[in-house]
Amino acid sequence: MSNNWETVIGLEVHIQLNTKSKLFSGAPNKFGGVANSQTSLIDLGYPGTLPVINEEAIVMAIKLGVALDGNIPEQTVFARKNYFYPDLPKGYQISQFDEPIISGGFLLIEAGSQEKKINLTRAHLEEDAGKSIHIPNERLTGLDLNRAGTPLIEVVSEPEMRNAQEAVSFMKNLRELVRHLQICDGNMQEGSFRCDANISIKRSQDKKLGTKVEIKNLNSFKFVENAINFEIARQINRLENKEKITQETRLYDEKTGETKTMRTKEDENDYRYFSDPDLLPVEIDKNKLKLIKSIAIELPLDKRKRYATVLGLNQAQIDTLLADPALTRFFEKSIANSALPPKLAANWITGEIMKYLKDQNINIKQIKISVESFVKILKLIETDKCTQNDGKRILRMIWEDEALIEEAIKKTLSGKENFNDENLRKIVSKVLNEHPKQIEQYLSGKNKILGFLVGQVMKVSAGKADPKSISKLIKDKLNQ
Repeated sequence: MSNNWETVIGLEVHIQLNTKSKLFSGAPNKFGGVANSQTSLIDLGYPGTLPVINEEAIVMAIKLGVALDGNIPEQTVFARKNYFYPDLPKGYQISQFDEPIISGGFLLIEAGSQEKKINLTRAHLEEDAGKSIHIPNERLTGLDLNRAGTPLIEVVSEPEMRNAQEAVSFMKNLRELVRHLQICDGNMQEGSFRCDANISIKRSQDKKLGTKVEIKNLNSFKFVENAINFEIARQINRLENKEKITQETRLYDEKTGETKTMRTKEDENDYRYFSDPDLLPVEIDKNKLKLIKSIAIELPLDKRKRYATVLGLNQAQIDTLLADPALTRFFEKSIANSALPPKLAANWITGEIMKYLKDQNINIKQIKISVESFVKILKLIETDKCTQNDGKRILRMIWEDEALIEEAIKKTLSGKENFNDENLRKIVSKVLNEHPKQIEQYLSGKNKILGFLVGQVMKVSAGKADPKSISKLIKDKLNQ
């Protein structure tokens, strides 16, 4: 396969907004439920029903536009996108065409070891369609219209990505942003964050773009990467064999790892866009826009940089803490006004807390321990009033009942007062006298033996003594 080809990728990302109700009706906006139990007459396309714009969705769109440095117009207009599909009862989708709520803007992504700016064409509000459920054994297709009318923002990038890795980075960074803004839960399995990828191939020296092929409904980072890589290889293979690329829509089959033809791609003219006569143009409240812009929001990419350069966290810790906005807030509250070392808090959250959440199959919002109790335990560790193991023991005792924290601390630390420096020195001397061979090994440069000696002292103290103090006393004794 020749290297004289250049890949051009643009993404259309569908972001399902977590408003309480749908975009143009009062029906609840939530995932799941019995088929067709979360619909209204508007969603079902009954004649005579009129849509009413959800103001909450407008505000969420403005928040995203500000975060993406996009242009928010004084007025935005909804349009009808006309096409027939069974899960679209009205026969048209209410979307936006030439006057979207966001135009321009950009998103920073990681391109190898470099940062790359991907410009955005636009982002617009639209309603989602319902869902067709195929029943092969009965040769029937059912319709579930619970999703019909769900508010979406579609973010359209410029065709500025050059490989699958850049496309995945775009998706990850945008998902992190919308979750951080709390406008979308980013649940890709449930379809609340998905994309269509537009891919074309051209000769490196050509200015004109190749024929575009769209891959629909990619709802995992793995699928995005695999589908794009397959499509790049497929198109290059056809071009090198002097075969034509057809402008079409394709679907990715995760079982075979291939893309397959769905339909010949339509042009915008096929949809016969026109302004929706049932909806007046939306005037953007200048004061509301000014207020949203005035609220200082630290964007996820900036937060990543601060965590690394200022707080000194490693990449794995940063990825874990920013994977869930609720976990991010728990961490931020832990170090705010507590003078708690960020690394200590990060170690415990990404270690003990995450282990417990995984074991219990819950998220941080469901945990029964407050930030205050968590900080109290870490303060005991930081001031050497208890060991790391003591802290873990206290944490285990209060998982189900935070009110037991004082009792747990008292029970765990009882007897530690017996291990002042004088008593500890006696135990250290006793242990060293019993292990002359290990002392000889340590003095000959085998530093790992220190851990063994510390363990022996801990054993004598029934785990009550502080390992740091033991280690210091052993070193002082042996270096005399």
